[in-house]
Amino acid sequence: MARSDSRFKSVDAAESLDPRRLRIGLALCLAMLLALTGRLFFVQGLDPEAVAQEAASSRTRTQLIAPTRGDILDSEGRAFATSVIRYDLVIDQKWYKEEFDRRNPETGERESARMDEAIDQLSTIVGQETETLRGSIVPADPDDPKRYSVVAKGVTPETKESVMDLGIPGLLAERTSDRQYPNGSVAGTLLGFLSAADPNKAGQNSGAEGLELTQNDILAGTPGERKFEVGADGVRIPTAPSTTTPAIDGKDLQLTINHDVQWAAQEAVMAKQEQFDPDWVSAVVLDVKTGEIRAIADSRSVDPNDPAAVDARYRTSTALTQAFEPGSTGKLLTFAAALEEGVVEPEEAFTVPNAYTVQNETINDSLKHATYPMTAAGIFARSYNTGTVMIGERLSNEQRYDWFKKFGVGEEINMGGLPVAEGIFVDPSSWDRRQQFTTMFGQGYTQTVLHTAQMFQAIANGGEMIEPSLIDAYIGPDGAREEVDPHAPERVVSKETADVMMRMMETVVTDGTAQGAAIDGYRVGGKTGTGQAADPEGGGYDGHTSSFAGVAPLDDPRFAVIVTMHRPQGNWRDWHVTDTFKTIMEATLNTYDVPPSDSKPNPYRAFVGDQQKYGWE
Repeated sequence: MARSDSRFKSVDAAESLDPRRLRIGLALCLAMLLALTGRLFFVQGLDPEAVAQEAASSRTRTQLIAPTRGDILDSEGRAFATSVIRYDLVIDQKWYKEEFDRRNPETGERESARMDEAIDQLSTIVGQETETLRGSIVPADPDDPKRYSVVAKGVTPETKESVMDLGIPGLLAERTSDRQYPNGSVAGTLLGFLSAADPNKAGQNSGAEGLELTQNDILAGTPGERKFEVGADGVRIPTAPSTTTPAIDGKDLQLTINHDVQWAAQEAVMAKQEQFDPDWVSAVVLDVKTGEIRAIADSRSVDPNDPAAVDARYRTSTALTQAFEPGSTGKLLTFAAALEEGVVEPEEAFTVPNAYTVQNETINDSLKHATYPMTAAGIFARSYNTGTVMIGERLSNEQRYDWFKKFGVGEEINMGGLPVAEGIFVDPSSWDRRQQFTTMFGQGYTQTVLHTAQMFQAIANGGEMIEPSLIDAYIGPDGAREEVDPHAPERVVSKETADVMMRMMETVVTDGTAQGAAIDGYRVGGKTGTGQAADPEGGGYDGHTSSFAGVAPLDDPRFAVIVTMHRPQGNWRDWHVTDTFKTIMEATLNTYDVPPSDSKPNPYRAFVGDQQKYGWE
């Protein structure tokens, strides 16, 4: 058996050394060598350009160039928000070396440098701890270096030049910008603020709130890019070809807001905040002839340089976002509708009690008073709910609803910059038995401070309403100016009705609830309002809202100022915002050099008969 096994093994060995098979294997090996040799000859001899391109591609780096963000300017061109050029220092840790060659910035010659020494120099230049810098520059795992590590953010151009002279391998300076708000919280709720920088957008910050958000595409501009080659040490090769696609800077945004008026309004509402500790106080200043907003002030305004210091609710303007039941400022609509429909005359006589019952609903005035013989103008001046319902019930629910809608109640306001809450104003088919009356004196529907401003602008502008505007123009990097088309006026009531309402508003200031709104030398008209504030949890009413909306000068109306204080603390008899109105209106008239009135006040009679014997009770 042993010989038999040996014989079989010899046969197998002979078969495995078959010359034919050896020749075939050798031929295959030769063919493969020829193919490789041919490819090598083609690449090196016939296609050297492709080799060069591939090599250049491996050395090419693309660096995004951040555009300069556009400024936000006031109506006079003064900066509310501006950007300055800064650089973020970033490094590719792949190129880290303990020793490297660099160019001496003074002699231009190459010299050897140690990374430890370069980091010490860098620490002095950028003002950071050496160990912090080492953590950014030296890879924690040499086999897995960070390809994008931030070394320092927001350095000045001068600092950037000093850093680049160090010649640290793989270190790049990405241009960015630092957003600054030189006026702090002035107009902060309008301006908004920026988010963190995005490295995928050349280190740009995007708008996170306010105009910085809603106008981000216009302000931000378009990034450019720079392509260049680096050597084996990761440092840019100065003599190698490079290409640059310039960034397109963002456009400036010019507002209708006047810085001086805005500052005065903000100081005034902040003082009222201190006095009564409400949830918020807001004011709007509107040019009645153009609809341009000159100020939107909030007592809890955010400083865009430090937005986290303010509760998120107050980082946007409460004048735009908070809808509330306006109270007696809403009586303007009831009286204007009744005059326009011809169902009342300004000096028509009414017998006005403290309580008035209609359709089993009893309407009361806030302060008890005797039954007075009053004119319609007197009812408006003293803001009696009972008399208002007597006049308002002369119109159908549908008529009043239509007139309220014409004045913008429950309607969107598109002022071209920031969203405005529409408020709630349901169809009269949904009104309950009492709501049909409470809507006459500003309860049962909600609107913002800006809606109230729009109503009074329409009356002050001879019955023509102009939707409020906030943005005046866009200004390109080349200075080219793109004016924003003004909103077209829309007639709401006749000029005759508007003139009567203006005179009734003057009666409010001379003989009614707003005598504290009078301004020396100027004829002033307006309307006070105190409304019940609904519980946000749906538990009825648990607070109040106090307002005053006024216009001056009445002989040539220029501005409407509306002040609203929501949920003030203390005794309601003490609440007042007419002084805040007066402060803001005086500052506005002075800023625009509006001359004093050249005519005397011309109020209506408030009472029928001997007006002198009717006092306040």
